[in-house]
Amino acid sequence: MKYELLNKCPVCNDPIVITSVSCDKCKTRIEGRFEPNIFSMLDDSDTEFLLVFLRCRGSIKDVEKELGISYPTVRGRLDRLIQSLGLNPIQSVDSDEKVKEQKRKDILEALNKGEISAKDAIEMMNNTNQ
Repeated sequence: MKYELLNKCPVCNDPIVITSVSCDKCKTRIEGRFEPNIFSMLDDSDTEFLLVFLRCRGSIKDVEKELGISYPTVRGRLDRLIQSLGLNPIQSVDSDEKVKEQKRKDILEALNKGEISAKDAIEMMNNTNQ
């Protein structure tokens, strides 16, 4: 009989340590301290979401349709999955451009209010574009 690998202790909820592995065919058994891969740490809900996401080739629109959930819910589940795997999301180019655009607006506003000189504004704009 085979059981699903536990990722947390059912008593104290700490991570499980794998101490032996074996081969069913040749009966080789290896004992030691083995780290589970990051995917084995996901709960059933996150695993199912990951499988759907991969099956949909990362198309959030297709994930919405398959799971019958909204775009914000898909994004939230994806963010939770990324966090569960201990990954930091890569900041998108769009997001970087939005930050730069806001900085430019702030500089122009400060210039317009007389809070900074034209020379300072030019220097700040050049630094924002780098």
